[in-house]
Amino acid sequence: MERKRELKQQFKETPIEAGVYQIKNTVNNKIFVGSTNNLKSLNGVRFSLETNGYMPNRGLQEEWKQFGKEAFEISVLEKLKKKDDSYFNEKEALGKLEEKWLEELQPFGDKGYNQE
Repeated sequence: MERKRELKQQFKETPIEAGVYQIKNTVNNKIFVGSTNNLKSLNGVRFSLETNGYMPNRGLQEEWKQFGKEAFEISVLEKLKKKDDSYFNEKEALGKLEEKWLEELQPFGDKGYNQE
């Protein structure tokens, strides 16, 4: 019980970080690139895929169902570096960071699940 309390406290103390992630199908090497303002929420993405409730991308959901969760890896590509600037727009900066990775990895068509 004490360990559970420690883990809960550790989770609360971990800073919220924004970033870009990928979900990779290790069977056919197709990838999905996405972004989130809270990388802690990736567990929720995994849960949505496991319960057939991932609405943002039906192609990814179908292949998750077809190949099983063991065929997929979820990883963080890059964390957003926040700036101590009153003009810093996190949402805009995260969008640019995601665009950078979409351009670099080109996860479209046969290579991925993203839509152009």
